[in-house]
Amino acid sequence: MSSSNIDPGTVEDPIKYFLTDISYQGKSDRTQDAYERVLRDFEQFLTEDGDSKTGSIKTVSHRDCMAWIHEQRDDSAESTVATYASYLHRFYSYMTQVGVFDSNPMAIVMEELDESIDTDPARRDLSIADMRGLVDSVSHPLEHALILTLLKTGMRVGELCNLDQRDLHLADDPRTDIVIRPNLDQRPDSLYVSSEPQRGAVVNSDRRSASNKRRRDTVIPVDTELARALEDWLDIRPDPLSDAQPLFTSTADNWGKRVTTDAVHHIVTSRAKDRGWYDSGRNAEQNVTPHYFRHFFTTHLRDRTGDRGIVKYLRGDVAEDIIDTYTHDWGDRVRTVYEANIYQLR
Repeated sequence: MSSSNIDPGTVEDPIKYFLTDISYQGKSDRTQDAYERVLRDFEQFLTEDGDSKTGSIKTVSHRDCMAWIHEQRDDSAESTVATYASYLHRFYSYMTQVGVFDSNPMAIVMEELDESIDTDPARRDLSIADMRGLVDSVSHPLEHALILTLLKTGMRVGELCNLDQRDLHLADDPRTDIVIRPNLDQRPDSLYVSSEPQRGAVVNSDRRSASNKRRRDTVIPVDTELARALEDWLDIRPDPLSDAQPLFTSTADNWGKRVTTDAVHHIVTSRAKDRGWYDSGRNAEQNVTPHYFRHFFTTHLRDRTGDRGIVKYLRGDVAEDIIDTYTHDWGDRVRTVYEANIYQLR
């Protein structure tokens, strides 16, 4: 038990209390920011609807902690998940020691995790200005459209490759021969990302080589910047060889064929290598790849909006009841929040 004389009832914001203490201990601003990002994410996770969530960071169970850690695996390497778990463990351990909390629910969780845990988040930390420099260096319409779509939608590379012409509705559309999905009829400047495509399955008369890993179909806003990039691409795109009319087709050896995940990965990593952001001999967490773009989107949009639910909706990670709410409130919530907060990269 702690010998502290602190009255737990006087600590209204335990995270702020903890951050203040580690600042007194000499932790760097970067470390403090990393702790706050992880702890606030966990705090917001607890406030969402769910059978096992208590809604209070003071009274969580080990199962709440396990559920949050499990969710992190959707978009993070195991080493990163372990780092996040260690941050949560240190938070609860300290707050228990000083007498603000009664117990540390992470103690039992940590026994089940790999003991080899990094002391600091390893993932490369790029700013919007850094990413703007990358985008500015790309002039090819296909590469520019691919990179900007990944960065501004947070979709997975397989989902990008599976997009068909029907999945895009532009207000100023240079195409005259495309019938868009009914889901997009009243939603100009939007992309539809289906949960249907699975590797090896035939969707829209085309056998797919990659899977979409979304829990539910998602409609994602297209802002002015992305719309312009897509219009530039559509103006010069090769005629697609597939009846499915893929949105993105190769302009190289496989002229007119649907772009592949390998091709997109090569485009992104080649550009990243030019900026010193990719090295095949480096730890994967330090390399910039299409998957890193999804992390970049998640981190920056969540920080800007403060709305974890909308970011999860855009990523395709939410349950059906939340999807229904956001779909109903499309004009008033998702698009408005997205357009007010999405970063500009040109």
